[in-house]
Amino acid sequence: MANKSRGLNSVRKLKSRRKQGRWKSSKFVMRTLRLKKKSDPLKGSSQAKAIVLQKSQREAKQPNSAMRKIVIVQLIKNGKKIAAFVPGYNAIKQLNEHDEVIIECIGGKQGRAKGDIPGIRWQVIKVNDQSLNALLKGKIEKGRR
Repeated sequence: MANKSRGLNSVRKLKSRRKQGRWKSSKFVMRTLRLKKKSDPLKGSSQAKAIVLQKSQREAKQPNSAMRKIVIVQLIKNGKKIAAFVPGYNAIKQLNEHDEVIIECIGGKQGRAKGDIPGIRWQVIKVNDQSLNALLKGKIEKGRR
């Protein structure tokens, strides 16, 4: 490859080369074209309301052998269906079908799945406007809707 230009009038060539080189970086392309926000079901927001469609389980990745409890939910804002993790011991018993939940990003690296749960990028934090954590500790009872 040729050395970079060093002359007095080489600014235009250096700038155009830099611009071409940046498009080879996947992070630059994702940021510039806003691809993450376009593909994100939450459309860039941190939390979203959803309706529980069904309760389910997913097998954990190797070397673990647990059945992780998840719910299939439908987002209210755009109708998309996604799977969300239900954290906590026996927490799945606090959820029923047609409950309104609030989900948030689990916080894995670069918006991907976290830990040993394959393909799950969201988790449940509230059920019928009540904290799932407080329900599990027994501080409040589940509200009727």
